[in-house]
Amino acid sequence: MNDAAKNQAWLDGQAVEAQPGQTILQAAHKAGIWIPTLCADERVSAVASCRLCLVKIEGLATPVASCAHAIQPGMKITVADQELEDYRRTILSLMLSEIPAGPCPRCRDLGICQLHQLAKLYELDRPAAGGGTSGQAPDDDNPFIDRDYSHCIYCYRCTRVCNEIEQAHAIAPAGRGFGTRIAAPFESPLLESPCTFCGQCVQVCPTGALMDRKAANAQDILHAGPEQIEEVRTTCPFCGTGCGLRLRTSQQRVVGVLPDWEAPANRGSLCVKGQYGTDFLHSADRLTRPLIRRNGRLQEASWDEALDLVSGRFRQIRQESGPQAFVFWSSSRSTNESNYLMQKFARAVIGTNAVDNCART
Repeated sequence: MNDAAKNQAWLDGQAVEAQPGQTILQAAHKAGIWIPTLCADERVSAVASCRLCLVKIEGLATPVASCAHAIQPGMKITVADQELEDYRRTILSLMLSEIPAGPCPRCRDLGICQLHQLAKLYELDRPAAGGGTSGQAPDDDNPFIDRDYSHCIYCYRCTRVCNEIEQAHAIAPAGRGFGTRIAAPFESPLLESPCTFCGQCVQVCPTGALMDRKAANAQDILHAGPEQIEEVRTTCPFCGTGCGLRLRTSQQRVVGVLPDWEAPANRGSLCVKGQYGTDFLHSADRLTRPLIRRNGRLQEASWDEALDLVSGRFRQIRQESGPQAFVFWSSSRSTNESNYLMQKFARAVIGTNAVDNCART
């Protein structure tokens, strides 16, 4: 038996590689075998709270949570059979019974949430009445995040991302039993907590418990439903890290931001600038015409007039003081092409290497 065969395990009869330190869920996903889950995130520790990813291991009396159980060579694992599928359907039914009846705000405003994706897959309907007993919407007037814990299923993805990845410790589980809830320290609003508004809790929430308030408001203003939203992959312009973004656009306007989970620089993590700093794109304060100072006041001018003035002053300064009198700063809010032309102009035309950009820091 070769080394590869020694490290094999079997998922529903399919041979997969059992790597040290890997969970059954990770091995399954790597092999293209789907196992449902609502609480798992490979970036943080496993808590096995949703119980949807239970699998059977030959030789064990009871199923185990695949997100928290290490895979071992030689294991024979059942991922899906009638008993497991019935169990998952029952768990999903209980989750749906605990959230408010009626339209899910996340599905209505921003696209179908993960909970209702699974409910649709398992052909489960939302209850017509009842539910909504698992939490409440705290008073919180921050501009970025809507919190309504009546839709919370207590998967704890938000608290684990906040505490383990962002190290903000802005929200955490509180209470016990039926009094369990997600809360900021001392039940304070997020603006009074250590929250940095990175938006990670919103992005990992599988229900309508946490929502992007700015995105929902922008779509409401444009009367744009989820079906009218397009996504464009790009790179965040605010610093030199190079975090990947997926811009949500409608009617030639950016209405929201999603992280790019496949971007190697950030793997889905963003800061408050990358997540929510898009207001400048459509700001009414942005200049649309050149301004020239005349008699101490800035006044609109034509492009030819402005460019003639700038080129004339550049020539004068260069002749009188030399090229080292210039320092060029480019903007992280400009395109890469614009910044490239800026440094080329500085070096090839003016003759200075004194070029900088705020993205360097």
